[in-house]
This record gives sequence, structure tokens and C-alpha cells, in this order.
Amino acid sequence: MTARYSLPKYAHIGLAIILIAEVLLFQGNEFVATFFTAIVWTGYILLMDGLVFRLKGASLILNRPKEFLLLIPSSIILWLIFEFYNFRLDNWVYVNLPESLTVRWIGYAWAFSTILPGLFETAEWVEATGVFSSWRTKPRPFYAMVLRQSIILGFCFCIIPVLMPDHVVRYLFGFVWVGYILLFDPINYYTGQPSLFRDLEEGTPGRLVSLFAAGLICGVLWEFWNYWAHAKWVYTVPIMQDFKVFEMPLVGYLGFPAFALECFAMMTFVRWLLKVGMARG
Repeated sequence: MTARYSLPKYAHIGLAIILIAEVLLFQGNEFVATFFTAIVWTGYILLMDGLVFRLKGASLILNRPKEFLLLIPSSIILWLIFEFYNFRLDNWVYVNLPESLTVRWIGYAWAFSTILPGLFETAEWVEATGVFSSWRTKPRPFYAMVLRQSIILGFCFCIIPVLMPDHVVRYLFGFVWVGYILLFDPINYYTGQPSLFRDLEEGTPGRLVSLFAAGLICGVLWEFWNYWAHAKWVYTVPIMQDFKVFEMPLVGYLGFPAFALECFAMMTFVRWLLKVGMARG
């Protein structure tokens, strides 16, 4: 991993945002304590984009700004899908929120808008380091029947948590965190879009592993920064509450890599829909 380009100025700004926010948090600044998660992730996104540019001379913000901007509203909408599931799963709750609903929803929107940018910037950085670029696996074909079965299974996983009774549904969080991978990635394969199935078929798992690593990195940072925030989420999952790292039960960290793969599959599908819509328009 060799840096070949200078670090953009906004990367320094991003690092400064993180450090200043942490200082103000521990000094008891009310604004920072309330919006801490959104603030530090804004800084993180700027920092990571700059680090990506430093490694490969191109980045989302500088070279693909439309793609970057699309991630912001998409991130809010995507996470609201999971918030909808949480009405049934009841796996997390938000505490110490502002009394004003307007301020509260500004905070929600700001925080939710950083999820996809933070995740994909991290994945691009992992990929840019070249750590996994030489990884190869044995190519294997995925027959149409396997892809169809994946779509059906993914659809079932996405629907079952909505239909099950309350005393059962709280244990079905795993269905939610893998269902959309199984549902959308085969569709992406069929439509000729970037696909994890195709990567495995070609024996090039670098993207999958980079996303997996990015999910784990972001998961640890989400939980670390959330732990110190005043307005935050806490978990109410019915298992392993006595074995937690920060606010997250230890087993929950397994969900972050899957979440990264899920975000990739869903966002790839969204881009394809927009591409088809513009072509028809």
C-alpha cells in the first residue's frame, strides 16, 4: 500500500471534525452530545474519501459526485426500511432524544444519511489498499436454479419477520440481515449489474471480502461512537445481553459484514432501476 497522491484538504477537515467533536463531547457540549453520531460520521466520510483519493487518485466525492450524492437520500430510505422491521423485531430503541420532534427528525435524517456513504467509503478504502486484490478462488458456475432459489429464499426471509407473532419475531433478526442479499444479488446478476454471485463465479472475491471488512470496521466504529453519545441507541435483543461490547451484544457484530453485503446488493439494484427509468424517459 503506497500513497501516491496528496491528501485533499477536506480530509484534514474531516479529521478535525472528529477530534473536536470528541473534545467537546467530554466537555459536556449539549449540541455535540445530542448529534455526536452524525457529526463524527460526517467527519469520517470526509476523511475516508480523502484517504481513498490519496491511494488511487480518484474518489467518490471528487470523481463521482453524483454517485456520492445519490447515496445520501438512498441511505435514509434504506435505513427506514430497517426501522420498519424494528417495529416488529423490537431489537433496538433510541434514548435521550431531543424533545422537539423537528430537531429529533433532523437528527435522524442526518445520522441515517451517513450510513451508506460511510460504509462504501470504507469499502473503497479497503479495496484501494490492495490487501485483497490478489485473492482468488476456484471459479464456479451458479446455475439458474440456484439463483432462482436464492431469490425465493430471500423473499421469504424478508416477509417472514412481518408475519410471525410477537413472541417469535424478536429472534428473527438474522432473516432481515441476510434476506435482501439473497433477494437482490441474483437479480443484479441477471440484469448484468455488479454482483457478488458473479464475483464468486469468476473466482474474484475481492469485492465481497472488502465489503465484509468494511462492514466490520464500520460496525465497530458505529458502536464505539454510539457508546459515548448522549442521544444514542441501545439494544433490546433477547439474547446475550450479558456479553456486550459497547452497547452491542457480542453476537450482533456478526451482522455488520452481512449488512454491508446487503447494502451493496440493494444499492446496486437501486442504481439499475434509476438507469432503466432514465433510459425509458
